[in-house]
Amino acid sequence: MPDTTPVWDPAQYLRHAGHRTRPFTDLLARVPDLPRDPARIADLGCGAGNVTALLAARWPTARITGYDHSPEMLDRARAGHAGDRLDFAHADVRTWTPREPYDLIVSNATLQWVPGHAERFGEWIAGLTPGGTFALQVPGNFDAPSHTLLRELAASSRWRARLSGALRHEEAVLRPETYLERLTALGCATDAWETTYIHLLRGEDPVLDWVRGTALRPVLTALDGDPEAREHFVADYRAAYPAGPHGTPFPFRRVFAAASKRS
Repeated sequence: MPDTTPVWDPAQYLRHAGHRTRPFTDLLARVPDLPRDPARIADLGCGAGNVTALLAARWPTARITGYDHSPEMLDRARAGHAGDRLDFAHADVRTWTPREPYDLIVSNATLQWVPGHAERFGEWIAGLTPGGTFALQVPGNFDAPSHTLLRELAASSRWRARLSGALRHEEAVLRPETYLERLTALGCATDAWETTYIHLLRGEDPVLDWVRGTALRPVLTALDGDPEAREHFVADYRAAYPAGPHGTPFPFRRVFAAASKRS
């Protein structure tokens, strides 16, 4: 069984930072005023800290902690964004529990890596101050060619033995209405929705370049130490997104929820 914990490459991930950040700004637009000033905020799965910095820009008096499991991402976040009211700490989102009241707990493009993440919602909502908000954004493109081709290739006879269990399945995230039901049942006023962005990517094999920063990470991790095998897998993969006259259109569905704990 391969190691299914991805080793992250912050520089590769940030190559598409503009497109990756847009869903987070759309999520923040639906987060209501926080109940305390200064607020206490947790960013679960903060990555390189670029979106955590957006939290500090919106709530400049807040004390904000970005939590992540990747040493590489935390090093990049601390080098670029740490300050008096913004810090970063190691944590595993699969087991993280609030140790103090938070006014906002937010997770951007992280929970798809956490099997059964909806089972954690109860503890997180319990850790909110009355009127506080839990907000999430996850990719909803597991049935897109970028992911179905990846799973099919990993399950093929050539790669099955080395990559079995490395990739997430199509049920890694829930439907918006399921998030709505789960969070409403926990006593929250909940807004849930989905959006499909059509990103226009440029360059040679831009979708491959995109997934090198995210979906392909478990494969690259499992094949680490065997550069020839990694090159062969990537050569076999090269997702079929034809380029147009202005670039490669890349549809990307995202799922959102913002749940405010009732006062």
